[in-house]
Amino acid sequence: MKFFIDSADLKAIQDVKAMGMCDGVTTNPSLMAKAGRTDTDALLKEICRLVQGPVSGEVTALDADGMVAEGRRLAKLDDHLVVKVPTTLAGLKAIAALAGDGIAVNATLVFSVNQALLVAKAGAAYVSPFVGRLDDVGEDGMQLVSDVLEVYDNYDLETEVIVASVRHPMHVVDAALLGAHIATIPPEVIPKLVAHPLTDKGLAGFMADWAKLQGRGA
Repeated sequence: MKFFIDSADLKAIQDVKAMGMCDGVTTNPSLMAKAGRTDTDALLKEICRLVQGPVSGEVTALDADGMVAEGRRLAKLDDHLVVKVPTTLAGLKAIAALAGDGIAVNATLVFSVNQALLVAKAGAAYVSPFVGRLDDVGEDGMQLVSDVLEVYDNYDLETEVIVASVRHPMHVVDAALLGAHIATIPPEVIPKLVAHPLTDKGLAGFMADWAKLQGRGA
């Protein structure tokens, strides 16, 4: 499973990349605003140069023509740029047009199997079911991922599933067990993936024994 980093924070992305855990990046208007950069095109270019993998930049237009125009402009920023389009009726038209131009599209804000099937038929390269937001309203986000993967497998659809709105390590575990292609993970969740109390306890014991050994040797 590939790890994308869900952030527009260059320092955070660089830190995760140094661990070998950054296959790509996803951004959205909220993450761009959080990064505090008004030169969003320049920021996307910097992220693309750093990551050298798929980087999703989201359109902000709500009409199909506007989405297509903005998507074409974004795609010209860098060869790694993936255009992120919301899953609406206008978005479906934009996905079909952009995919027809050979532009990779990430269909975002997906909350149902129907939506996932439609964006795949429209030609999206990626689909992003938002598991955490479904969990927030009492639905089972990972069940949606399982259902989407089954439908795609039934029809040999090539759209890759990005498990999005990841909130905690078990989302990552469940995504991997289901065979999702990608999980896009906030930087703050990465340290939680490696943390385990028995690792800390074992390391503390090793270091204590090493200190004793060094003391005897002196």
